[in-house]
Amino acid sequence: MTPFYSTQLTTVADAKALGLLPEEFDKINEILGRVPNFTELSIYSVMWSEHCSYKNSITWLKTLPKDSARMLVKAGEENAGLVDIGDGQACCFKIESHNHPSALEPYQGAATGVGGINRDIFTMGARPIAQLNSLRFGDLSLDKTKWLLRGVVKGIGDYGNAFGIPTVGGEVFFDECYNINPLVNAMSVGMVKIGETISATSYGVGNPVYIVGSATGKDGIHGAAFASKDMTEESAKDLPAVQVGDPFQEKLLLEATLEVIKSGAVVGMQDMGAAGITCSTSEMSAKGEHGMIIYLDKVPTRQADMKPFEILLSESQERMLVVVTKGREQEVQAIFDKWDLNCACIGEVTDTKRIHFYMNDELVADVDAYSLVLGGGAPVYTREYKEPAYFAESKKFNISQVPEPASYKAVAEHLLSHVNIASKRWVYEQYDSMVGTINQSTNKPSDAAIVNLKGTNRALALTVDCNSRYVNADPEQGCAIAVAEAARNIVCSGGQPLAVTNCLNFGNPYNPEVYWQFVGAIKGMSKACITFDTPVTGGNVSFYNQTAYPDGRTEPVFPTPTIGMLGVLDNKATQTGLSFTTAGHKIYLVGTSRNCVASSQYLYSYCKVKNSPAPHFNLDEEKQIQDIVAQLIKQQIIASAHDCADGGLLVTLAESAFEHELGFDITSNSTVRKDAFLFGEAQSRIVVSVASNKEAEFKALVTNYELLGEVTATGNFVVDNENLGNATALKHTYNNVLGNIMA
Repeated sequence: MTPFYSTQLTTVADAKALGLLPEEFDKINEILGRVPNFTELSIYSVMWSEHCSYKNSITWLKTLPKDSARMLVKAGEENAGLVDIGDGQACCFKIESHNHPSALEPYQGAATGVGGINRDIFTMGARPIAQLNSLRFGDLSLDKTKWLLRGVVKGIGDYGNAFGIPTVGGEVFFDECYNINPLVNAMSVGMVKIGETISATSYGVGNPVYIVGSATGKDGIHGAAFASKDMTEESAKDLPAVQVGDPFQEKLLLEATLEVIKSGAVVGMQDMGAAGITCSTSEMSAKGEHGMIIYLDKVPTRQADMKPFEILLSESQERMLVVVTKGREQEVQAIFDKWDLNCACIGEVTDTKRIHFYMNDELVADVDAYSLVLGGGAPVYTREYKEPAYFAESKKFNISQVPEPASYKAVAEHLLSHVNIASKRWVYEQYDSMVGTINQSTNKPSDAAIVNLKGTNRALALTVDCNSRYVNADPEQGCAIAVAEAARNIVCSGGQPLAVTNCLNFGNPYNPEVYWQFVGAIKGMSKACITFDTPVTGGNVSFYNQTAYPDGRTEPVFPTPTIGMLGVLDNKATQTGLSFTTAGHKIYLVGTSRNCVASSQYLYSYCKVKNSPAPHFNLDEEKQIQDIVAQLIKQQIIASAHDCADGGLLVTLAESAFEHELGFDITSNSTVRKDAFLFGEAQSRIVVSVASNKEAEFKALVTNYELLGEVTATGNFVVDNENLGNATALKHTYNNVLGNIMA
């Protein structure tokens, strides 16, 4: 037979068309010892794309803290991190992006993002029990933004609700920098008994290789490469790169997967996400230091006459690659037949460390598995970076440049009705927070989502956090704040922070100013995670989140390193809500008021000052405040806890008052400006309410506090004897702003 590599030879022009650099094409030639054919070049193009290889980020990702006493699976070892939460149980969790697909087809883009992240969890043998998401959109006055928001929310809701996993928390943020390129980050959390997980590996010469789940179609081809380039006006032509999901098929796949893992017949298993069959075969082979022979004509397909590269690169959803112990094929087949799913043997494990792909007995690709993967032969770059001009300019900001508002009531109304502050009820009511499990936080609002662990006295505390305005102002400080706020939300809810997953959304890494933002964020994340003993278990890097215009201009989104954090409540009795419960309770601020309005929503949208530093933040101070509040909760000294974050103290007090329509009567701190006191977003501040019979205990434990005032039955929001509004009326506005806009 004529050697396959003597035909379809490629050129550097072909490589560039597939997103590879000329020097990368040269390296592929060197690895193969010859010129690749088109199928092989396509394989390298997706595996060496930013989305799969992390070639521009891995150097810095390796500097993140990855270890703690509770870590069972560290970053990079498997599809998701695994954390010991006690009682022989482990929590498996991860967050990933689906930004570019959602920008083109918001419904399917978001839906398949949810499906993909859940597969990362159950392919390890864990059952998903909760989902969260972090969403960023542009100017909500634009019809396109509304279309994107509707599609994304419906996609998340339809897929998650049908799949049967509750969505328990999240965040939604709007800024015009996301007009063209929204961010859709999905997080999944699962539970598994320690010792019952399975690895994404392949070994055992002669062991059969199966593809299970849905048939393979032409959707999602070159999806990984699509995710590794700028959004342009021509991006709509890449619509076939967007996958199509089926949550009901995924539910069947979940049950079949968990059953086949329990059978003990499986050597290894991996979800087919980015780069499809290409990624799963190469990564499993490289990890197990084996090879594979794969027969592409045996892959169940949805379309006739699919070309080899189309089968290899398809990102059709709801599929797994499974390596089975030889001799146990019938057991595996019977399980997938029971669940009415495709289960096709498409090859076998070899000892070559290479992957040989055949189509109708013709060898169409022969590649070294190790050369394709992260940590193997994939290229690794360290990009240049430089501080952008706006950073130095922001340092010139001084609060004295901002006149104090003529009406504090007007500012309060502005903030509580702003889409970045007001309730996202219109969003979360489209999600089912109760399906499949008991979400204990549903009837007790708290800073983090609390998920009951059935049959135990424990619960998980989960949150996603990132104020991208802070990160844009100062990447290192802003990202450290994101970690701190996530930990603060868990502590305020009665939990102990354990570990982090991240979704790092940035612009083009070849832009030195964008890369400066990325490097700064990694540094900030590292120091904060070390402080809180919350190692990074893994996650996702999403570059190229920017718009490229025909005139050559590019506009990156705000740097958005989303932090997904896992915490645990060892005793569910410590669960603490954010709401005031009783008139007459004293209101204390744990922490210190600062003369700071930098990067606040007040400064940005009310005062129209767009460039200022990140708000005041000190890591040591933050850790001390969190430790104190954790003790207050453990000793049952406080009735509620709510962190001061977006919108500042006034918004924190209002949100604490809304549930029971109580009011508050407080006095401002005369040592700082009143607008900074009420609307500034200086960090390391937590509002707590304390019953009168607990005040002595509170003061004996806490040294850094301010007595603000007390909870009232009137429902009025009184500051320095001025009524800034009423809980009933402001709550109605707060709850319905987004719904009214989207009506």
